[in-house]
Formats: sequence, structure tokens, C-alpha cells
Amino acid sequence: MTFFETAPRRKNPAGWIFLAVFIIAAGVGVLLPSGYVIERPGTSFDVNGELSGVEVISVVGAESFESDTRLDVLTVSVLGNQDSTPGWLEIFLAWLDPEQQILPVDEVFPPNMTTEEVRAESVAMMESSQQEAVAVALSELGYELSYEVYISMVTEGGASSGVLVAGDFVKTVDGQTVSTIEQLQELIQQSNGEPVEVEVERDGEVLTRSITPRLVEGRYLIGVMVGYTYDFPLEIELELGNVGGPSGGMIFALGVFDKLTEGSLLNDNHIAGTGTISSAGKVGAIGGIDLKMLAASRDGVDLFLAPRENCPEIISSQPEDLLVVPVADFTQALAAIEIYKEGSNAFPSCEN
Repeated sequence: MTFFETAPRRKNPAGWIFLAVFIIAAGVGVLLPSGYVIERPGTSFDVNGELSGVEVISVVGAESFESDTRLDVLTVSVLGNQDSTPGWLEIFLAWLDPEQQILPVDEVFPPNMTTEEVRAESVAMMESSQQEAVAVALSELGYELSYEVYISMVTEGGASSGVLVAGDFVKTVDGQTVSTIEQLQELIQQSNGEPVEVEVERDGEVLTRSITPRLVEGRYLIGVMVGYTYDFPLEIELELGNVGGPSGGMIFALGVFDKLTEGSLLNDNHIAGTGTISSAGKVGAIGGIDLKMLAASRDGVDLFLAPRENCPEIISSQPEDLLVVPVADFTQALAAIEIYKEGSNAFPSCEN
């Protein structure tokens, strides 16, 4: 029998180095910022309930009533921001989950704004939305309201930076009285980019400032957020922690209405919804409605009220087990609730 001696294997240091480099590169790649953010269904908040032991809606100056109706504001959770985006491993795992969405960070956080500016804008939008919600509910209940247009936020580096300040009351533009936000917007558009003279009241003093509007995405802007400040006959506080943005406006309005009306809005049923609210009661479109519908389905909501302007997304993303009713204004939202209370199926839909 002949035995053949096998030659000793030679070590291949280049191969091992390549493998080590590959493993390190893969690990670093997983941890490297991706340039994307992840959105997913967020927390639900019952505006007829409490948050950390404090009533979400409290009233001073009028009788208020307990309600058995659960009335939810829905949120979208965002993982990441301009300063810190998720790593590629998190992005990959989110890609595998149909209830999560991956978006370029610039689609969620404007590239010309810092994280702190985005947060400040979100808070300002929430505060303005709450004011509008209270105004709509009180108007529906027959209260007479007076209001003024004011500057809620000045964009750093914008046309009004260093000229106007948050809290200024807008009186006139080029000598024309400003009574509504729509009037202010129209007067700024009419400038065609030429300087305008804006008269404001600040700490009791009337000031006139020259501002040159800037063209941004086809519209002339002066770099401010505006809202209404109201002289309410009642003291109504809305507390929802660090939740920001204007999308809870309609639900806040329903909550205030329910709080000031004897009985429950929809017995012991569960309502959720989303949509901005204007002082005239118009319900406006919001982003992330597909994720909010998923949250409502998750929570077992009986009736989901949504902006009619969001119908294209509703049609493409509505969960099969969720009753979604599109509404254009606050009156239609109340009517949809009455239809449900009566046990009828005669709801409006995105097809009619």
C-alpha cells in the first residue's frame, strides 16, 4: 500500500485580511447614518381622559361634563432627525415591516431648518391648532368671539427675522386693515415681492416695519407663522405633553364640544380621528394618515373621522376592519357621529 504525504497547507494572510476588512466594513456600514428616517404608528391620546394625572381638557368659568366616549388624537412616531438618522440595520428591519415607512430625512425635516427650529414650529402649530379648536367648539355652542391675527413664530434667517417677533399683533399691510389670516396672505401675494409696510402692535406700542417677501415654492412669504389669539369667555386648557403639530385640531374641537355638552358625544364608543381645523371649522389634510389608520385599527376604534382632502390616501390604505368617514368641516364631523349613534349606515364616503 502506498501512502502519499499531503503537502502542508499554506496560510493565506491576504485572504484573512480581506475577510477582516469585509466584516469591519459591513459592521461600520450597518452603524453609519443612513440619511433616512423611519415613521411608524405612534401613541394614541384620549382627549376625554387624563395625561399623567391631569385632565387633557379642563374648563374654568362654565359647567363641564364627564363623557363616556373615548376620543383619540393619533400620532406618528418618527425615528431620526437631521442630527441623527437611523443606521442601515434599522432601515433594513423597518423595510421588512409593512407598518413602517422609510423616508428621506429632507422630506420630514426641512433642510433649511435646525432640529430645534422644527420642534419650535411644531409646538407653535399645536398651540395655534388648540386655539382654533376651542374657537370652533365655542362658536358651535353659540358663543360670540373676538380675535386678532398675531405672529406665533418668526423663522430664523427669514424675511421677518430681526424685524418682527413672536407675539406681535398684525394690524395693517400697506395701510390695509388685516382682520383674518387669509387677508394677510392675500396682501403678501399682491406685493409680487416688493417691500410691504407691516404695522404691528407690540407691548402696547404700534410699530411699522418694512419687509421684503421672498418667493418660496411659488408663493411670497415673509417668514412667519401666524394664528389667531382669542378673547374667550371661558378659560379652557388643553394639555397633551410634548405632542406637536396641527393634526389634532378636529379632535380637540370635538373634545371641547363634548366637555361643554351634557351627556356623551357617542355613548361609550371609541372615536379617533385626525385633521387640522380652521377658525371657520374647515377640516384640512394631514400627513401620515395611512399610519394613523393603522393605529386606529390596532386600537379597535369604532369610528375614524378623516379629512376629505386625504381621500386618495384613504382609498389606497384603509384597513378592512376600520370604519373611516371623510369630513370637510366640523359640522360634518358632528353629523357623522349622529349617523353612527342612530345605527344608520348612511355615511358619506370618498366615492360620494
